Amino acid sequence: MGNMADRYEPASFEQKWRDRWQEAELYKTREEEGRPKFYGLDFFPYPSGAGLSVGHARNFVPTDVIARMRYMQGYNVLHPMGFDAFGLPAENEAIKRQSHPAPMIERYAANYQRQMTLIGIGYDWSRSFKSSDPDYYKWTQWIFELLFKRGLAYQKLAAVNWDPVDKTVLADEEVIAGRGERSGALVEKKWIPQWFFKITDYAQRLIDDLDTIDWPEGIKTQQRNWIGRSEGVQFRMNVALGVGENKVYDLSEERPTPNIQRLTFDVFTTRIDTIFGMTFCVLAPEHQLVDKLPVTEDDRARIRAYQEQARTLSDVDRQATTREKTGVFTGAYAINPANGQKVPIWIADYVLATYGTGAIMAVPGHDDRDFEFAQKFDIPVVPVIAPAEAASFERIDKVETADGHVALYSPFSTMSFPLPFITKEGILINSGEYDGMPVKEAQNALGTWIESLGIGERKIQYKLRDWLISRQRYWGCPIPVIHTKEGEMEVVAESALPVELPWVENYEPTGDGTSPLAHIPEFVNVVDGDGRLGRRETDTMGGFACSSWYFLRFADPHNYERGWDPEKAKYWMPVDCYVGGAEHAVMHLLYARFWTKVLYDAGLVTVKEPFQTLRNQGQVLGYTPYRKPREDERLDTGEEGILVSFEEAKALPKDDVVWRWSRMSKSKGNVVTPDEAVAEYGADALRLYLLFRAPFDADIEWENKGMSDLARFLSRIFRVVDTFKPHYEASWRNFIPFEEASDVSKKLRRATHQAIRNVTGDIDRFGFNTYVSWLMKYVNSINEIVGGGVPADDRAAGLAVSEAIETLILLLAPGAPHSADELWESLGNSGFTYHQDWPTYDDRLAAEDTKTIAVQINGKLRDTFEIAAGASDEEHEEAAKRREKVAPHLEGKTVRKVIVVPGKLVNIVAN
Repeated sequence: MGNMADRYEPASFEQKWRDRWQEAELYKTREEEGRPKFYGLDFFPYPSGAGLSVGHARNFVPTDVIARMRYMQGYNVLHPMGFDAFGLPAENEAIKRQSHPAPMIERYAANYQRQMTLIGIGYDWSRSFKSSDPDYYKWTQWIFELLFKRGLAYQKLAAVNWDPVDKTVLADEEVIAGRGERSGALVEKKWIPQWFFKITDYAQRLIDDLDTIDWPEGIKTQQRNWIGRSEGVQFRMNVALGVGENKVYDLSEERPTPNIQRLTFDVFTTRIDTIFGMTFCVLAPEHQLVDKLPVTEDDRARIRAYQEQARTLSDVDRQATTREKTGVFTGAYAINPANGQKVPIWIADYVLATYGTGAIMAVPGHDDRDFEFAQKFDIPVVPVIAPAEAASFERIDKVETADGHVALYSPFSTMSFPLPFITKEGILINSGEYDGMPVKEAQNALGTWIESLGIGERKIQYKLRDWLISRQRYWGCPIPVIHTKEGEMEVVAESALPVELPWVENYEPTGDGTSPLAHIPEFVNVVDGDGRLGRRETDTMGGFACSSWYFLRFADPHNYERGWDPEKAKYWMPVDCYVGGAEHAVMHLLYARFWTKVLYDAGLVTVKEPFQTLRNQGQVLGYTPYRKPREDERLDTGEEGILVSFEEAKALPKDDVVWRWSRMSKSKGNVVTPDEAVAEYGADALRLYLLFRAPFDADIEWENKGMSDLARFLSRIFRVVDTFKPHYEASWRNFIPFEEASDVSKKLRRATHQAIRNVTGDIDRFGFNTYVSWLMKYVNSINEIVGGGVPADDRAAGLAVSEAIETLILLLAPGAPHSADELWESLGNSGFTYHQDWPTYDDRLAAEDTKTIAVQINGKLRDTFEIAAGASDEEHEEAAKRREKVAPHLEGKTVRKVIVVPGKLVNIVAN
C-alpha cells in the first residue's frame, strides 16, 4: 500500500496528481459505443488580464463535479472549455495597454487555462479554441451567410444606441438605465446603416419551446417578457382635417373633402373593449406622421423642441416606470372610430417608434401610464369598465375623492373603486350599445366590428425587436459581405472564407460612426466573384454572434471542412447541463436559441434547443470598503458611498468607512484569486468550500476562514482512511452479500448505502452544499460505529469497513479529486478514481431498522416512539395507544378515528 500522511497536506500531492492527469490525458473526450452521453458546459468566458477570481470558480467547480460523477457512472463525457475573445472588453483592454488584442488574448487565455488546471477542473483542453481564431470565425461567417441567404440578415438605416466612450453601437440589451453596460456612459441616439438578424421571425417559437427545457422559471419569465407576446386588435385612426377643426367625419367616407389626402395612423391595443374610454392618443416623437400633422407654426416649434429632447434619451430610460411622464400636445386631433369623437394627438417619449405601430390609443381610466399622463396634463378620464356587480346599478359616476384620487362611485351603493381600474373581468359602462356586456364578450364583439368596418384586424404583436449585430470596431468577426458599385450586396464565396482581420497598428475607434476597417484601403477594396470592383463591409459582428454556436464547435473542433460533422453534433447535442450567470437571460441565451432554430430549419442540426438544462450560480461577494460622501459630493452611481482601496480605508478615520458585501471584481479591489487560495489552503479545500458555503444559486459572502474549515474536514477524511487502512481488502466485493452480518456491519453498511443514495441525489439536483454535508455525516457515522476499532473476530465488520472507506474516497472524488486519488493510491490501488465505477446503493441496506413515529391527539403532538420499519397500520395504532403520555389524553373520550401514515405519524381523533 502507498504511503500517506494522516492529514490533508495539499502541497505534498496536489501538483503531483495534476501532472499525472495531464500525462495520462485523463479528461480527453471518449466516444465509446454503448455508453450514454453527457455534455456539461460552462458559459464561454472572456479572458481578462485580471485572471480568474474565486467568483469565477463558483461557476466552474460545480459543473466539474457533475461531469466527473457522470463519467464514473459510465457516460461518455464532453466537458470542454474555450474563450470568447472577440468584442469590446478585449479591444478596450488592448487600447488601455497599448497592445494588439491578439497576442494579449493569447496570454490571458493561457493564464486562465493555468488557473483552471490549478483548481483541478477536468476540461478536455484538446478541444479548446478562441472565438478570434480564424479557423473558428470562418464558420461564424458561414452561419452569417446562411442567415443572409434565408432572408434573416439585412442592413438598414437605423437609430441606434451610440456609446460615446466606447465609440460603438450597443444593442438594447447592452444599455442599462440609459448607460452603456461596460463604459457607464450616457447613451446617445445616432442614425447609422446597421446589420440586423431577424430574430422576430422566431418570436413565437422562442416562447413555445421554453416549455420543453429544464431552466429556472425566472429565466424563462425574463425571456417571455422580453419577447412580449400580445394579442389584440390593430386599427386605423383618421386625423381630423384642418387646424383646430371641429367637424366629425363619417368613417364610411373615403375622402370627406375632395382633393384632400386623409392622414391616418395605426394603433394596436390588447384591450379593444376600452376603446370608448379613449380620451387622447399618443405618437412616438419619431413617428413619421408627426411632421405631416396639420398644426400651426407655434405648435410645430414646440413639437420639434420636444423631439430634440427625446433624441437624447435611451429607450430604456423612456420606458422607466419611475420616470415622470413628459409630452406635448400637437394641436391636431384624431377621430375615435367607436363614437366619432375628437381626441387630441399628443407626442410623448414613453411611446417608442420601434415598438408596435409607434402610436397608442390612450385610455387613462384603465392604464397606469395613460392615467399618470392624463393627471399631469389635465386630460379627461372616462371609465368604461366596472366590476361585474355594478350591472345592477342605474348609474356610475366618476368622482374625485377627498384625498385627491379619482374613483368610480355609484350613488345607489356604497361601492367605489380607484382609477385606473385595471382588470380583465367586469362589464362595460359608458360604451353605448355595449353597456353591460362582459369584458371578454365585448373584446370579441368589438374586434369583429373593427374588422367589418375594414379599418383593422385582430393581430398578434411582439415586443421583441430584431437583433442588431453591427459594431463599428476593429476587434470582431468581419461581416462577409461585398457592396458592389451597382448598389448590390453579395456574400463572400465560401471558398474565400474566412474574411480575416488585417493586422494593423492603429485599431482605435474612429468616433465618426465608421469602423477602423473602413480606413484600410487594402481591406476595403476587393474584387468580387464576377471580377467586379467592390467594397467590403467594414462593420464587425458583436461578440454575441460568436457565442451563439460555440457549443456546436466543441462537438467537432478540428473539422476544417465544415463547422461540425452532423453526426457528431447529433450525438452530443443538446448540451445536457449548461452553467453560468443569470445576467445573460435575454442576450446570449436568447441569441443561441435563435441560431439553433435557424440551423435546425436548415437541416444542419437535429435539436431545436441548444441547452436542455440550465443552472445559474449565485454571486461571490467580497467585504468591500466605502468612504462616506462629503456634503459637497453627489452620488449618481447607485452606491451609498465612494469605493476606496483597502489601503485607503486603513488610513481613514474608522467612522468614515462603511464596509459592505459587494460582488467580487477587480475594479472593487475585493478579489481573492485561486492562486492565493490554493497556495494557502489547497485546491480541494477551495473546491469544497465553494460547494459547501451556500446553495448553488445563492450568493456567497466570502470568508477565507471557510477554506480552513474545509481543510480540517479533509484532514478528518485522511485520518479515517489512515486508521482503517490496515483492515482494507480490495476484494471485499467478492464477499457480498456478507454471509454472517453482524450488528456493526449492518449499521456501517446502512450508513454507507444511505451516503451513496443521498450524495448521488444531491449532485444530480445541484445540491452541492448538502453533498458536502452528507460526506461530513458519513465520516461522523464511520467514527461513531467503528471508532473504537474493528472487532478482530467480526469478519463482516472488516469487510464493511473496506466498503466504507473505498466508498468514502469515491464519493469524495468529484469534489476533491486530488485528495481522492491520493487516498486511493494509499490503499494500494492503481490508476485514478475517475476510472472507477460510481458506487450504487441497495435500498434494502439503506433502510432503517426502525422508524420514529409521531403521535397526535386531535392534531396536537403528544408523544413519539420507535417502531420496526415495515410495521402494519394495526401495529402502529396499538403501539400509539399503549404510550404512557397518550393514555391521559384519551381518558373519558371515544376514539372516533385513527389515521396512520406508515413510518411517520399516528393521529387519533377522539371526543
